[in-house]
Amino acid sequence: MAELVELDDPNDPRLGDYRDLRDVELRKHLEAEHGLFLAEGEKVVRRAVGAGYAPRSFLMAPRWVKGLSDVLEECDVPCFVLPEALVEQVTGFHVHRGALASMERAALPSVEQVLTGARSVLVLEDIVDHTNVGAIFRSGAALGFDAVLLAPRCADPLYRRSVKVGMGAVFSTPWTRLPEWYDALPTLSAAGFTTVALTLAPDAVPIEDAVSGVDRLALVLGSEGHGLSSRWEASADRRAIIPMRAGIDSLNVAAASAVACYIAARR
Repeated sequence: MAELVELDDPNDPRLGDYRDLRDVELRKHLEAEHGLFLAEGEKVVRRAVGAGYAPRSFLMAPRWVKGLSDVLEECDVPCFVLPEALVEQVTGFHVHRGALASMERAALPSVEQVLTGARSVLVLEDIVDHTNVGAIFRSGAALGFDAVLLAPRCADPLYRRSVKVGMGAVFSTPWTRLPEWYDALPTLSAAGFTTVALTLAPDAVPIEDAVSGVDRLALVLGSEGHGLSSRWEASADRRAIIPMRAGIDSLNVAAASAVACYIAARR
């Protein structure tokens, strides 16, 4: 059972995981070196623990302890309990969903492991906004996609904001990073997937037509700014658009993923 440790000093060194992960650059360094991520909110913490991620500690105000008492009973790590105002002093943001946990990262699986048994896969190239990554994971999980592959420069799905927006979908959806970028789509095609890229390319067809009759689908989404790279656009098996009214040529990538996943799920 987790040991409840009442604290009254936001500078207590035992709170370093939460305090030191506030700064973006410092967080990147710590996450890479020590393999940490933060889970925020009762549901997200539950899903992370349930998925097998090992907690290092918990942080919560007294009124939040009861809601996670069953999880705390199963974890032999400290639970730091502070007044609510001090919790926000430690973290630097308003913790409004009940709890925080510092979690150990797990080693990423291979692409082959992630694709085993998968029929529908999302492939993300250089999507750098953590909110968009979290939303895409959530749409994919809700609409029956089996896995997510990320290009090397995509935002971290385990960043606190990504996990929160995705409601913990990153814990239930197999995912990994592609080890190389240039031939990623031809490699997926060789593995038996039809790669369908969302793009405004001249030869793009409506998404309904592009996914019709496809068995194993890899739906490819590009960055928030210029979209897919020319390499990925050209090397995809098919190019697709989401038809929309005149004068509007595109959706936010998170919204586009939801529409495309919905259509692809009904192919």
